Amino acid sequence: MIQPVIIQFLKELTKNNNREWFSENKQFYVEAKEAFENVVAELISIIGAYDKEITELQPKDCIFRIYRDVRFSKDKTPYKTHFDAFIAKRGGRKSVYAGYYIHVKHGASLFGGGVYAPIPEILKNLREEIYNFPEEFKAIINAPEFKEYFGSLYLEKLKYAPKGFPADFPDIELLKYKSYVVTHPLTNRELASKNITGELKGMIRTLYPFNAFLNRAIDFKEELPDL
Repeated sequence: MIQPVIIQFLKELTKNNNREWFSENKQFYVEAKEAFENVVAELISIIGAYDKEITELQPKDCIFRIYRDVRFSKDKTPYKTHFDAFIAKRGGRKSVYAGYYIHVKHGASLFGGGVYAPIPEILKNLREEIYNFPEEFKAIINAPEFKEYFGSLYLEKLKYAPKGFPADFPDIELLKYKSYVVTHPLTNRELASKNITGELKGMIRTLYPFNAFLNRAIDFKEELPDL
């Protein structure tokens, strides 16, 4: 699934992150990009076996640009040193829904999913769904296979109970997250393994109930933003 050209290109780009090198190696980039597009196409097919709402997506809908926006950054290197894509219904990388994320970088790749930094209205809905159905949500994230692949929820939490929720709620810690995301790190060796497709299938199968729970909360919102 993960062709060696992808990692080879990213490794060289990391050492030569400038426009001159990129221009001189444009064909190298094209080959790596096309190989990554094939990865995303295969992932869409695998995910579609569980989540029928993403089957119409194309890789171009999901893959993020490699060009960095450096206008407000102290780091002026022009290119990202990774390929990544977000596969989710109603928009792919632009979707507000929970989805599946792949990030390929020399020595620091990962696969994961969920909802990253949702807008306040959606975050409130996610918290309300967990508040109303805590046992269902805990059964998903505490399932042995889920814990084995993803460990615990990832990223920042509030210090105190979010506004509108009782501080004495037994599972208040689950409501403090600012994102509902899980990840699984992948080494270069794992990416190159013949078993990687099977591993990703296992992660996708395990992620589906998590994403379905979050998307149920988002769908429940009466006035979603214009997508």
